[in-house]
Amino acid sequence: MMDRVQTTLREARDTLVPDLAGPQGPLPLLLLVLTVVSGLVDAFSYLALGRVFVANMTGNVLFLGFSLAGAGGFSVTDSLLSLAAFLAGAVSGGRLGRLVPGRRGRLLLTGTAVQLALVVVAVAVDASGGGPATGAERGVLIVLLALAMGWQNAVARSLKVPDLTTTVQTMTLTRMAADSWLAGGTTGRAGVRLLSALALFVGAVAGAGFLAHGHRDAPLACAAALLVLVGGVLAPFRGTAAAWAS
Repeated sequence: MMDRVQTTLREARDTLVPDLAGPQGPLPLLLLVLTVVSGLVDAFSYLALGRVFVANMTGNVLFLGFSLAGAGGFSVTDSLLSLAAFLAGAVSGGRLGRLVPGRRGRLLLTGTAVQLALVVVAVAVDASGGGPATGAERGVLIVLLALAMGWQNAVARSLKVPDLTTTVQTMTLTRMAADSWLAGGTTGRAGVRLLSALALFVGAVAGAGFLAHGHRDAPLACAAALLVLVGGVLAPFRGTAAAWAS
């Protein structure tokens, strides 16, 4: 039992304090930061824009079904807007991954820059409204944020860092449980997988907390700040020949 705990703690430590000479370099830690971003923007979209997600498309598929069945409080238009914008962002991010094959550092830096631009525009749009977003303004915010999160998810997929998708946690938690010693497996990479779920949870708690205390602009502002942080970490590695970057 103690060995399993030590292994989990070691996995978590290696993710939070990465070996820059290792095969993944700083990518796992940076993807955890982007997972916090997912929690922040989904908290904002669900709580400030109505019942719609911009990062978690599973939720939007369900909301669309609820809306078509006549359930109150859900919007067909908002769900479709988010789904369409997310897919457009994912297509663009996927194309970017094919334009820079084998250049993981450059891919994440470029993807983060595009995502940051979209989030900054969303911050400006939200600030210009001076209150709860309605009508066209809400639609613009949904499109901008869903585009940004589609980019993020496609780029994260192209990086191929195990168990760090930055958004979807259902399969991550399933793997952790199904591969654990309770299921007859090993540790199930519990350290990494728990950190991934915790990062999304932290982003959601922070975003909801800001909104609950009247700081409407804070979730997106924090998301933008974290994207700047990711870009700042990656910028010195633009031309690196390290194994993780290529």
